[in-house]
Amino acid sequence: MFGKLFGGSTERPVAAPHALPDPRRRRNGTYPLHALGDTRVLALLEAAEAGDWPAVKAALAPFDIGRDHHVLRELAAVDGVQDWIGRAVDEDEEHRATALLISGARHIVWGWQARTTKLAVDVSPEQWRVFHDRLGIAEEQLLEAIELRLEWVTPWVRLLTLGRGMSLGADVNKAWLEGALSRDPLDLEAHLEWLSHLLPRWGGAPGAALPFARAALARAPRGHRLGCVIAMAYVNVWADADRADCLETPEIRAELRAAADHSILDPAYAFAPGWQHDFNLFAMALVMAEENHTVRRVFRTLDGAYTGWPWNRYLAKPEKVFARYHRRA
Repeated sequence: MFGKLFGGSTERPVAAPHALPDPRRRRNGTYPLHALGDTRVLALLEAAEAGDWPAVKAALAPFDIGRDHHVLRELAAVDGVQDWIGRAVDEDEEHRATALLISGARHIVWGWQARTTKLAVDVSPEQWRVFHDRLGIAEEQLLEAIELRLEWVTPWVRLLTLGRGMSLGADVNKAWLEGALSRDPLDLEAHLEWLSHLLPRWGGAPGAALPFARAALARAPRGHRLGCVIAMAYVNVWADADRADCLETPEIRAELRAAADHSILDPAYAFAPGWQHDFNLFAMALVMAEENHTVRRVFRTLDGAYTGWPWNRYLAKPEKVFARYHRRA
């Protein structure tokens, strides 16, 4: 079922039954991942783009949107969802929780679009007003979704994103973290959001993020994607450092290698829709550490699939960097 890759026991996932056809690759062999590479997700996004709520509900059937962060994130990124999802919230009592979750997640994305990626001092008063108005709507809707579906984890994690943007304070954000982890103690996205809260740029204490990531990895069984929190911690170390070679030490390379072997490169890793995001995260950390052996294994499994994040958050020419290391693999 699996083909062996370079440098060890890494396995390339066989084509999933719902995999999109082989994408049109750029001349360098890479391609941007679309719709998580899944035909079912593509149908969901097309329904959302058309504002067809019945079709969105039908397309959501294979997924658990209360736990599947990748699918919710794809939906929330669709332009125009905010124009029709309110009707679903008001009129579809049976699926009100789902509509509230989608709307809340969309309003967070829509709010950040108004704020833009400018430094805070460069954001206009009107942009701040729109930003806070949209995030305020998101908070109300996500909290109501939680009341309706107590077992869901995704609304708690979106609240953590919102709390960081609105500077709601440590007590509120810790309560939301506890809400997420009480539903799933190993939820990767909850850990990644809290990792951001721990960074000095978001008011955290210097040096707090990496111990948090290590403790999380220590709790994760082999093959669990929670190991990605180590990669994210080191990407942030690199982003905040004065030297571009700050990760190029034998100790850091060994830790990243061990984390990858424990999580995404372990045979027990589950290649669910959106797995490429996990591999891109590790790829960036390994690239910045110049851990060449393991990064080859990661890139060969990716086979050219570029997810944007985290590359585009930290690099001026992210796709060129990705393509260069993909070519080396």
